[in-house]
Amino acid sequence: MGWKGTVRSLQASARRAERNAHRRQRELEKRQKEFDKMEALEQAAYEVEVYENHIDLLLSMHKECAEPVQWKKILSTPEPRQPLKAGSLEQAAHHASATYRPNFWARLFKLERRQREALLVRIGVAAAEDERLFQAELDEWKTAHDDWAEERDIALRILDGDRQAKLDAIEAFESLEEISHLGSSIQMIVHEGGVLEAKLAIHGSHVIPSEIKSLLKSGKLSTKAMPAGRFNELHQDYVCSCALRVGRELLAILPDDLVIVTAMDNVLNSSTGHMEDQPILSVAFSRIAVDGLNLEAIDPSDAMKNFVHNMNFKKGTGFSAVCSLDSERFAVKV
Repeated sequence: MGWKGTVRSLQASARRAERNAHRRQRELEKRQKEFDKMEALEQAAYEVEVYENHIDLLLSMHKECAEPVQWKKILSTPEPRQPLKAGSLEQAAHHASATYRPNFWARLFKLERRQREALLVRIGVAAAEDERLFQAELDEWKTAHDDWAEERDIALRILDGDRQAKLDAIEAFESLEEISHLGSSIQMIVHEGGVLEAKLAIHGSHVIPSEIKSLLKSGKLSTKAMPAGRFNELHQDYVCSCALRVGRELLAILPDDLVIVTAMDNVLNSSTGHMEDQPILSVAFSRIAVDGLNLEAIDPSDAMKNFVHNMNFKKGTGFSAVCSLDSERFAVKV
């Protein structure tokens, strides 16, 4: 298995440990097929469950992450040994021919010559089968050796801080797909000082619901416009949860001690009076600080206090544009 396969296997382990909100989402998707058959009150309860699950998904993005890639362990993996041609089947056939002794019936019916010829034919058949098995082993070894060499090369480059190697590893990693499915896209940049920055395009207005769904005492569905303050709070928690998720995933892929995540969204540019994509959160996630979080219990917005960050948020007006963190501030001095 090549290093990309190694990464995907780690992703599989992350999926097995998926958060409760994800499992609940799958259960609700299965029930969607039965929606038309439900009674009115059942439909109302189902819609509220779907709504609450969507909110839960948005605010728990940070709770999932792939297992860390052990690049040093990959580097220490021994080189696959090239197989040797054993020829055991041919040897056995030669032995059978050399030790052949005609029995009573073979002598009686004059079968000795025919049986010796058959044994000689079997030597050729056995040699051909030995060659086929050897070529199959050789092909398997070549594939394994190519994968080992590729793993070793990427591990060496990653541990050496190679900028392109970092981008190659991240590109192969698919655990950030959930964020893109929710309407956010990610751009990776490795700055001159070697610090990796992920620019996360958040489309809050498309992801955060504009309505609140709940059940009345009668069991009927209630749908109300979401107050601006509640929308802004959900937006903040979603942005911070996404940023923390991206930071965790990058620290799992790379051996770096720190990565920067900058979230962008459509906010007012006070100098032009127009709505433009601008940074609304820029945070430097250090490995030590991330590892110290109790991710099941944190409020994602409050958790930003543990990191160097720029964020300007007010409940009444939401996010305002901020400056991205300067990567040079965190560059490792050689």
